[in-house]
Amino acid sequence: MSSEAQQASDSSDIQNLEFYLQHSGEQEAVLGGVQDVLPGQFKRIAAGKSSLDVLGVRSGGGKMDAHMLSLLQSAFPAVPITADIVEGRSQLTDNFKALIAKTPNLQKIPFVWHSMSSEDYEKQVKAKGDVKKFDFIHMIQMLYFVDNLANSIKFFHSLLKNNGMLMIVIETAHDGWDTLWKTYNKELCGDSISEYRSSAEVITCLKSQGLKYEEYDVPNTFDITECFNPASETGQRILNYMTAKDDFSQFSTPETRAGILDLLKNKCSIKKGDRVMFNAKMSCIIVHA
Repeated sequence: MSSEAQQASDSSDIQNLEFYLQHSGEQEAVLGGVQDVLPGQFKRIAAGKSSLDVLGVRSGGGKMDAHMLSLLQSAFPAVPITADIVEGRSQLTDNFKALIAKTPNLQKIPFVWHSMSSEDYEKQVKAKGDVKKFDFIHMIQMLYFVDNLANSIKFFHSLLKNNGMLMIVIETAHDGWDTLWKTYNKELCGDSISEYRSSAEVITCLKSQGLKYEEYDVPNTFDITECFNPASETGQRILNYMTAKDDFSQFSTPETRAGILDLLKNKCSIKKGDRVMFNAKMSCIIVHA
């Protein structure tokens, strides 16, 4: 693929992501979930420390980071904070920088930008040998995109300081996403997601590595009623994102598409009046150093 074609593909993927986030309320659900968890955890990791270092992995446009960094600032206003951001999609990094420019409290934080994938960041850190450690590392909805789940968790956990924490947010086992992607694993896995994972696979890794963790539910549902109307542009865009396909209406065979729609309606969702609400529950997993 030429660089121009790759940029066009990346731009389309980002547009689909932003459309999905706006429609699904996912980020608001995560922010609501961590609002209850983080204050106590921040108090624990900051005890006795004169500065705090934060690492965001595949942070996207920065909405989540901005909220969590603001929480950390408000809890410890006198403690200097640094933020390193690993994000390979330049358009989203630009969006993040624009958000900082209009958020005065974030302008007090020195940011270091690592314009690369999480796996390239791992290679760079290992090659340099000069390892920066962190008090708080977060990996929100990004472990679907790494080649080796166990290695990624092991590496980023190794970057924690004493009393630090790694926060992973991922789809919950047996929720709508898990049901969809594991039922149609062969058909859906491809370029962007080579192997689907839920909280079950993450927790298996944590247990095998002997890591201490806590799991918290992050409830979320969103309306997929329009997905069952072939004439609905909104419905088709949601389906494109949910299946990681450029055009769901042309994907695979009519029988496979019909099977996916039936699964979405009858196994992945609940009825609320005349609306079909997709079960998009997530897990917030706090891993201790």
